[in-house]
Amino acid sequence: MSADPAPAVSSNPLLSESPLPYGLPPFADTTLEHCREAVLAGMAEQRAELGAITGSAEPPTFENTVEALERSGALLRRAEAVFGNLSSSLSSPRLREIERELAPLEAAHADALRLDPVLFARVDAVHEARHASGLDPEAVRLVERHHLDRVLAGARLDDAGRARLSEMNRELSELSTQFGQNLQLATEAAAVRVADAAELDGLGEEEVAAAARAAADRGLDGYVLPLLLPTGQPVLAKLRDRELRRRVFEASVTRASSGEHDNGPVAARIARVRAERARLLGFATHADLVLADQTAGSTAAVDAMLSSMVGPSTANARAEAEVLAEAAARDGVDELAPWDWAFYSERVRAERYAVDTAALRPWFELDRVLVDGVFRAAELLYGFRFSPRPDLAGYHPDVRVWEVSGPDGEAVGLYLGDFTAREGKRGGAWMSSFVTQSRLLGTRPVVVNNLNVARAPEGRPTLLTLDEVDTLFHEFGHALHGLSSAVTYPRFAGTAVPRDFVEFPSQVNEMWALWPEVLSAYARHVETGEPLPPAVVEALDDARLWGEGFATLEYLAATLLDQAWHRITPETEIGDPAEFERRALADAGVADDLVPPRYRTTYFQHVFAGGYAAGYYSYIWSEVLDADTVEWFRENGGLRRENGDVFRERLLSRGGSVDPLEAFRAVRGRDADPAPLLRRRGLAPA
Repeated sequence: MSADPAPAVSSNPLLSESPLPYGLPPFADTTLEHCREAVLAGMAEQRAELGAITGSAEPPTFENTVEALERSGALLRRAEAVFGNLSSSLSSPRLREIERELAPLEAAHADALRLDPVLFARVDAVHEARHASGLDPEAVRLVERHHLDRVLAGARLDDAGRARLSEMNRELSELSTQFGQNLQLATEAAAVRVADAAELDGLGEEEVAAAARAAADRGLDGYVLPLLLPTGQPVLAKLRDRELRRRVFEASVTRASSGEHDNGPVAARIARVRAERARLLGFATHADLVLADQTAGSTAAVDAMLSSMVGPSTANARAEAEVLAEAAARDGVDELAPWDWAFYSERVRAERYAVDTAALRPWFELDRVLVDGVFRAAELLYGFRFSPRPDLAGYHPDVRVWEVSGPDGEAVGLYLGDFTAREGKRGGAWMSSFVTQSRLLGTRPVVVNNLNVARAPEGRPTLLTLDEVDTLFHEFGHALHGLSSAVTYPRFAGTAVPRDFVEFPSQVNEMWALWPEVLSAYARHVETGEPLPPAVVEALDDARLWGEGFATLEYLAATLLDQAWHRITPETEIGDPAEFERRALADAGVADDLVPPRYRTTYFQHVFAGGYAAGYYSYIWSEVLDADTVEWFRENGGLRRENGDVFRERLLSRGGSVDPLEAFRAVRGRDADPAPLLRRRGLAPA
C-alpha cells in the first residue's frame, strides 16, 4: 500500500475494474483514503442499482430481480474486499478511524439490501414462481437463498420492527468493530518484555533472535514475546523459566479484560443486543436464529453432540493431568499450574514416545513446507500448479503472489500468502478473498492465506512448529475451496456455505501434512537436507492421542462458552462478564483451572468480532464429516488424482450451489458416521 495523501476522485484506482491479472487490486497505487472513498461510492452505486430494480414497471422475474441483485454492487465488492483484508492484516490508527466511520454505514446499507419491502415483494414473487419458471437447479437455489436471507434478516417485519432492527444492526456493527480494535491493541500491549536472554532458556536460537527483533521493531531493548490469539501460547511448551511461563500465561488470559481496552462490557452488550434482535425476529435466542440456517438444524442437535463429549474429554484431561503432575513433581513443583501444562506435556511426549516437537522445527522450513508440501499435495490430488508472480505486488512486502493453473494448463486464479506476524495484523490464521469466482460476472478467484509465524532474523530461514505446519495445510484447504469454485452466481462461490460446513474441506486438507509421500518431500533438515527420520514419523503417529484430552476439553469449553453467551434472552441478568463466564463453564461441566477455554470472552474474536457467533461448534461438527472423509480417502488409495477429482468436482467446486450434505453424500455415498471422529479424539475404542 502506498502512503495516504487525500487523492483526487479521478485518481482512485478502485473506482474502476483492476487492469491487473485476475482483477488483483492495484495495491501499490491504492491508499486508505482511496478505500474509504470507494466504499462510500460503492454503497451509493449499489443503492442506485437497487432503485432501478425496485422502480422497474416490469413484473418481477428471475433476470430482472434476483440475477440483477447478483450483478449489483461490483464497486462495493472490490472496495470492501480490499479494505476488509487490510483491516485484518495492515491496521493503523487511520484505518481504525475509517473502520469506525464505515461500520454503521455498511450495516445500514446491508439492511437496505435485505429489508426494503418493495425489493422483498419482488424477491417473494420470484420465489413463489420459482418451480414454474424454467430455472435450472442452481438458479432455483439462488432464489431460495435470497428469499431465506431476507426472511431471517427481518424482511417480514412491519415498519416499526424494521426501524428497530436497523438500530440494533448499526449498534452491533459498531460494537463488533470496537471489540476487534480493542483486542488488537490489547494484544499488542500485552506482549511480554524480557530483559535477560537467560530467561528465554528453552527457546531455540532462531526464536531468541525473533524475540530480539520483535523488541527492536517496537523500539525496545531486550526481548519481546508477542501473543497469538488463542489462550495457549506456543512458547509455554518450551520456556524452562517457570516464572516467565506464568507471566506469558497471565498476559494471555487477561488480555482486553481491564482498562481502556476492556472487552468484557463490550461482549456483554453484543450478546444482549443479539438476544433482543433474535426476539424481534421471532426466535427464542440468537443461537436459535443462527441454527435455523445451518446444517445442524437446531440447538438440540448441537447440545446432543457437545454433551456427549464433555464426560470423556474431561476424564481424559484429568488422566493427563495426573501424569503431568508426576513429571512436574520431579522438578520440585508442588502443584501443577495451567502455565505448566504445555511444558510438561512436551516432556511426557518426549519421554513416552521419543518425540520432542520443539526440536522438529529445523525440518519444517516455511518455503519448503509450502512448495514441496502444501502445493505438491494440491498438484498430486487436484492437478493445480503454482507459479510465482514476483511482478505482482501484494498489500505489504511480506505478501507473495502465485498464479494457479489447472490440470490442462488452464487459468484458475491467484493465491496470495501472508505468513509472518507483525504489528497491525490481527492474531490467528485465516483465508479470505479479493475476488470470488463467478461465471455470471466472468471472474476467477483471488484468495489469500494469513498466518502469524514469528519473523525470522534477517537472512535466516523461517522455521515452523508442527502445529504451524498443520495450520498452513488447514488454511490452504480453505484456499482450495475458493480456487476450486465453479459456480454461476457469486452468492455461491467457494466458501459461501453454512458456517458449520465451511471448516470441513480445510480440516480434510490437514490429513496430507503427515501423509508419507508428502512429508518425505518437505520435511528436510534446513541445514543438512536430511529427511525426517522414519523413527520420528512413527513416533509422531504413536503419540497422536497424547494431549487429546486437553485439546478437546479446551475446545469444548470455548464452544460451550459461545453457546452460553448466545442462549441468553433479553431478560437474562448478565452481571459481571467474568462471573458470567465462570458460571457458564461450571454449568456446562467444563470448568477446569488447568484447562482454560481456548478463547476466553474478552479475546473470543471468532464470536464477538467475526462470523462464528453461536457457531464455534462448527469446527467439531465439521470434523465429523472430515474424519469420515479421511477414511474414504484412505479406503480409496489416498493421494490419487482420481480421489481428488471426485472431491473437487462433487464438493469443492459446488460451493453453496447445492445442499452441502448432499455434496458430502455425493462423495461418501452415505451420511456421515461419527465413529471415526470419536476414535481420532480418543473418545471411543480404536
